[in-house]
Amino acid sequence: MKIVVCIKQVPDTNEVKLDPKTGTLIRDGVPSIINHDDKNALEEAIKLKDKYQNVHITVLTMGPPQADVALREALAMGADRAILVSDRAFAGSDTWATARTIAAAVRKIGEYDLIFCGRQAIDGDTAQVGPQLAEYLNLPQVTYVKHLEINGEKVTVERALEDGYEVLETTLPCLLTTIKELNEPRYANVRGIFDAYKEKTVEMWTANDIKIAADQTGLNASPTNVKQTFTPSPKGQGTILCGCDKDTICELMCKLQEKHII
Repeated sequence: MKIVVCIKQVPDTNEVKLDPKTGTLIRDGVPSIINHDDKNALEEAIKLKDKYQNVHITVLTMGPPQADVALREALAMGADRAILVSDRAFAGSDTWATARTIAAAVRKIGEYDLIFCGRQAIDGDTAQVGPQLAEYLNLPQVTYVKHLEINGEKVTVERALEDGYEVLETTLPCLLTTIKELNEPRYANVRGIFDAYKEKTVEMWTANDIKIAADQTGLNASPTNVKQTFTPSPKGQGTILCGCDKDTICELMCKLQEKHII
C-alpha cells in the first residue's frame, strides 16, 4: 500500500500576535510546528504501516525551504520519503491554488492508494485544501474521520458530526481528512531523528518539476482576497438568572427572544 500524507508547517498559534496597525500576523521570531491535524494524519499512516506489510509513506508539503524541518520530523516519526514543493512562483497561493499545486505534485509521485490530509490548518482554519485536492484528483473523499478500517480495497470510516457520527464506506484510492479524535501522534525516537538528518534526504521540487504553469499557481491564480484580519472584541459579561418561578422564566424567554435564539 502506498500512502501520501500532506502536511503543512505553521506558526505556533500560542506565540502568534497581530500587528494592531496593519491587522497582519507577526511571524518574526515565532516558532514553526507541524499542523496539529496533519500530525494525526501522519500518525494514522504510520499505524497502518505498523499493522500491514509493504506500506510506504510519502510525506508531502508545499512551502518555503525552512519547511524542510517539518519534513524531517515526519521522517523521524516513521515516514519513508519526504518531498518539499517549493518555488517563488507559489507565493501568495490561496487554498484553490495550493490544492492545484499539491495535486500536480501528487500526479508526479504517481501510484498511491490512500491520501491523508489534516482537517484544517491552524493558521487559516478553512478546511478547504483536502476536499479541493480530492476534486482535482477526481478521488472519493471523506472528511472529519475519527476512525477507519481497511479491508482489501474498501475503507470503512466513522465521520464525526456535530451530534454524533456516521459510518461511510468507500474504495481505494481515496482521500481522507483527519481530526484529533482519530489518534494520539507519537514522538520521534532518537534513532528516528538520527536517520532523518543523517541517512535520509528531503527532495525539493519546483514548478518546473511538477509541470505546473505560472498562471495555475501563486497569487495570480488565487481568487480569494482577505479583506481584514482582527482580534475579536471581548464578549460582554453574561447574565445569570436564578430560580424557577414564573417571573424568572418569563425574563429568560424575553432575553432569548431579544437575541433571536427562539
